[in-house]
Amino acid sequence: MTSSVFDQSLQQHMWSTDEMRAVFSEENRVQKWLDFEAALALEQGELEIIPRAAAQEIAARARVAHFDLAQLAIEVRRVKHPLVPAVRALQRQCGDEAGEFVHFGPTSQDVYDTGMMLQVREAHRILTRDLAAVARVLYRLADAHKHTPMAGRTHSVQALPITFGHKCAIWLAELGRHNERLLALEARTFVGQMVGAVGTKASFGPHAIALENRVMARLGLNVAEISWQPARDRLGEYVGVLGLLGATLGKIANEIMNLESDEVGEVAEPFSEGKVGSSTMPHKRNPAVVETVVTLSRAIRYSVAMMHDAQMAEHERDVAAVRMEWKAVPEACMMTAAMLEMMHQALSGLTVNTGRMRANLDLLGGFLMSERVMFALAEKVGKQSAHELVYAAAMQGMEAGITFEQALLRDPAVRDALDPSSLRQLLDPSTYVGMAPAIVEAVLDRIRASGWLD
Repeated sequence: MTSSVFDQSLQQHMWSTDEMRAVFSEENRVQKWLDFEAALALEQGELEIIPRAAAQEIAARARVAHFDLAQLAIEVRRVKHPLVPAVRALQRQCGDEAGEFVHFGPTSQDVYDTGMMLQVREAHRILTRDLAAVARVLYRLADAHKHTPMAGRTHSVQALPITFGHKCAIWLAELGRHNERLLALEARTFVGQMVGAVGTKASFGPHAIALENRVMARLGLNVAEISWQPARDRLGEYVGVLGLLGATLGKIANEIMNLESDEVGEVAEPFSEGKVGSSTMPHKRNPAVVETVVTLSRAIRYSVAMMHDAQMAEHERDVAAVRMEWKAVPEACMMTAAMLEMMHQALSGLTVNTGRMRANLDLLGGFLMSERVMFALAEKVGKQSAHELVYAAAMQGMEAGITFEQALLRDPAVRDALDPSSLRQLLDPSTYVGMAPAIVEAVLDRIRASGWLD
């Protein structure tokens, strides 16, 4: 029986991916604990802190396949401790002699924290891979449509022409900054914990420093300069960046939803055979994929908030704070993975209706081109006077329900400054996209030079 949207068979595909659920499964969580215990034992054996034979036996038996997770769950409820039943089970697996050397020195949080970092590092590889995949699709869209004119909108209404490639390049550049953030935090974040009960490493004896260095090297993690049991900023930063990434993905998804509306009709997410938009309105083709991304982008911000609360650790160790991470970190990673997968799907098959984009440029009857006309007039009458002339023509034309060209030609000052042929050229929105194509190309050049998408 399941009760969470992350594991319900009917909903889990909207909240996570199979691959990321495996990373944060109970089996993998326990295995990461066992990986820590095995690495610790092997390095203690090398330093002759425990017998080498015992170390080899512990490492050989530290496999989650040897454990009954259902029985462990029963024991966790009985002893009221998440780790002790697993340690005892590993001890029994190793027999009386080797079992005495299991968990020789660390405190439980050393295991929790290091295990979590191993899971997050595994998740990180998936997320950065999938982020690059989404970026590749945006790169192709930006390149293909750097000259495709469409209406740019501010305050939700038409403002001036842009190109669709320019819009995609903005999204691409933003994702590129998130990738840079994820790469920049790797050294800070992927750090193990092996400091004992209150961070002094007393239980590890005189070899504590050397032992920690060796254990973390074996696990592929960095070594902390000091205990981070009460300092939870590493995981807080990581989830914070995922929150930023989720916000960008949600923004892109929401923009696609807006542009997909029947009244706009400029883009559409892929439609697959059998996809149903409504149980009562058979004609509907809902933007179901991007709509789900918008949902997740809103949900992930609460994981970020929970991680901020987890920063309030008390004294030298506060498991009440740490346990909040056990919920927030996996859920943030799973939601981010789902968003990336869905955005890749939506963008890869995105329908770009260039004809509708061009038609929408003419929707206002030429009024979209007021800025261009104003600057052309400014050469003859001055900028401020030109603004007044164009403003008056625009307001009067909109009230009268006539085109911008008709409204302008009613004014003798405009007719004296601009002949009808010149005015008609000025009112062509497809020729007023500014430096958009060149700007797009500059973004693409930068991405190519970075080697990110190679």
